[in-house]
Amino acid sequence: MSDRTGDATETVVACAQIALSVGDVEGNRRAALAAIERAAAAGADVIVLPELANSGYVMRDAAEAAGYAEPVDGPTVTGWHEAARRLGVIVVGGFAERDADGAVRNSAVLVDASGVRACYRKAHLWGREGELFVPGDALPPVVRTDAGRIGVLVCYDVEFPEWVRTATLRGADLLCAPVNWPYAPRPAGERPAEDVRVQANAAVNRVFVAACDRAGPERGTSWVGGSIIVDPDGFPLAGPPAEDAEHLLLARCRLPEARDKRIGAHNDVFADRRPELYGPVLEPPPLPASNPSEHTTERTER
Repeated sequence: MSDRTGDATETVVACAQIALSVGDVEGNRRAALAAIERAAAAGADVIVLPELANSGYVMRDAAEAAGYAEPVDGPTVTGWHEAARRLGVIVVGGFAERDADGAVRNSAVLVDASGVRACYRKAHLWGREGELFVPGDALPPVVRTDAGRIGVLVCYDVEFPEWVRTATLRGADLLCAPVNWPYAPRPAGERPAEDVRVQANAAVNRVFVAACDRAGPERGTSWVGGSIIVDPDGFPLAGPPAEDAEHLLLARCRLPEARDKRIGAHNDVFADRRPELYGPVLEPPPLPASNPSEHTTERTER
C-alpha cells in the first residue's frame, strides 16, 4: 500500500486503544469510528480495534450479552466497512455477534473497501465468557489483502501456541488480535505478561503481531492497556503504553519480511520443525495415577 506510506514495501499498522463502556453500544460505535478516522489521518493502512468494541466486556449474564449482540451485517460492522471503503484502509475489530443460528459469539471481523473479508469466532474463551458466548471451532482466518496476508485471532487465543502456529503455517504476515486484558498485579518493574506472550509468539513464528487492548474502567474492572505492535524478532515497534488510557499506536511494518523464516545462516524456524515428534503435544497421553499427598510432601521438603 504505497500511496499512504510512501514505500511500497511498508504497511503502517495502527492499534486504536480506546475507552469503551459496557452497554453503551452507540457510544462505543462512535468511539471506534472516530479512532478509525484518527488512525487513517495519521497514515494507517491497517487499523486494529479492541475486543468486543461494540458491547464492552464486563456483562452480567448471557441475557445481557445477547441484548448487545448483532449480526455481522449489523450497524457496527457496516459502519466499519463504510469507513474502510471511504478511507482506503483495512479494519480488524472485535464485536459481540449474533450468528445466523442465533448463537452469541465473541467475534472479530476483517473488513476492507470490498466488504467483510472474514469473520472469526473466538475459540478459547476466558473466565466467565463461557457463560456468555458460544466458542468458535474454525481455524483463525488468513486473508490476502492489498497490505499482505493478515491473520485474525481474539485475546486468549494468543496464549495457545498451537493455535497461533496454525495461522502462521498458512502464510500470515501479520496477526491482528483484538483483546481486552484485565489488569492483574505484577512484580515491580515487570512488563505485562500478556505483552511478553505476544512478543514470544511473534519471535517463534517470525511474524508481525498487532494486539489492540482497551481502556477505561468498567464495572470495577481495570485493564492492562497494553496494546503492542511487534516485529518478527519479537521486539516492540510501538507500545505498550505506560498506562490504561486511550492511545493510538502506529508502526511501519515491512510485512514481506515475515515470509523469511531464517535465523542466521543455518536455521529456519519452519524448516527446522520436526512434526513427527509432536504427537504427544497434540494428543497428550493420560497422566499417571498418583497420590496427591506424595506431591505435597515432596514440595514441602524442597
